[in-house]
Amino acid sequence: MKKTILVSAIASACFFSGSVTAQQVLQLTHSAAEGNPKWEASALFAELVEDRTDGALRVDVGGNSQYGDDMEALTQMRMGTLAFSSNSQGTTSSVVPQLSVLGLPFLFDSLPSAWRVMDGEVGDELKRLSEEQGLVLLALWDNGIRHVSNNVRPIETPEDLAGLKIRTPPDEMTVDIFKAIGANPTPMNFSELYIGLEQGVVDGQENPLMNIHSSKLYEVQDYISLTGHKYESTPLLMSKMVWDMLPPEHQEVIQTAAVEAGEYNRQASLEADEALRTEMEAAGVAINDVENAPFIEATSSVYDMWRERYPELVEMVVNAAQGES
Repeated sequence: MKKTILVSAIASACFFSGSVTAQQVLQLTHSAAEGNPKWEASALFAELVEDRTDGALRVDVGGNSQYGDDMEALTQMRMGTLAFSSNSQGTTSSVVPQLSVLGLPFLFDSLPSAWRVMDGEVGDELKRLSEEQGLVLLALWDNGIRHVSNNVRPIETPEDLAGLKIRTPPDEMTVDIFKAIGANPTPMNFSELYIGLEQGVVDGQENPLMNIHSSKLYEVQDYISLTGHKYESTPLLMSKMVWDMLPPEHQEVIQTAAVEAGEYNRQASLEADEALRTEMEAAGVAINDVENAPFIEATSSVYDMWRERYPELVEMVVNAAQGES
């Protein structure tokens, strides 16, 4: 992992016609593979920031966890030694646990319904909670509605998951969902997942189709079952220490670029599923649709558990998802 440096010391000299112009280079890390909407949106964000600051800020993007995995990124941002991360909802919830509430089982039936909730008072509350932890939540990008893949059998009923060792992110909500169904949830870093599946360390995993495809997980999985059991966002985060050291005009550029790149990310995610299903089926993966009513019933206890932890936030999110706010 490349060593990062405090933003106050990040200045590279750019020479134009004999003059020297200071350029701040800010690093952004993420775990996605090339071709994933997170990869593309992160690159677009970097381009927008550099263009709109006339080169005064340059965002150096390191995909595939080049500048640290999601957990390392959170630590570095809170210390002020890394500027940005297009992080994962699951990992970020280790620092901002309330973010997990967006992943309540079967909360959203479509991506646009999730975006509507995140762009309202729920998103505002999550931004406030993130700032308390030394993080600026610039935008909530999309990480899709999640499905299960495995190497044992197609998943058609909750009973089909009983006893299967399913990799999950380090996220309490996802662990609670799979425990409720009867699976054996096994948290594992995403960077280790392909090898873990290939070597049989876990039987399967859960991710949106765009992640399964871009990281080639379908190469080491026989079955993909479209369970649609939960939604996850991609929080675009910035170190508050770094943010506070920037002039207001640069803060405004960064915030606007984050939202614009997020719109691109969301649209790319929305378009991914149908095309990717066809492609992975052609590669020999068996993909099946799932009747979700039995799964909804099996995971209803998860709502009770999380209402005990965060009653007001759960109520806010559920009401917003139902169109009541």
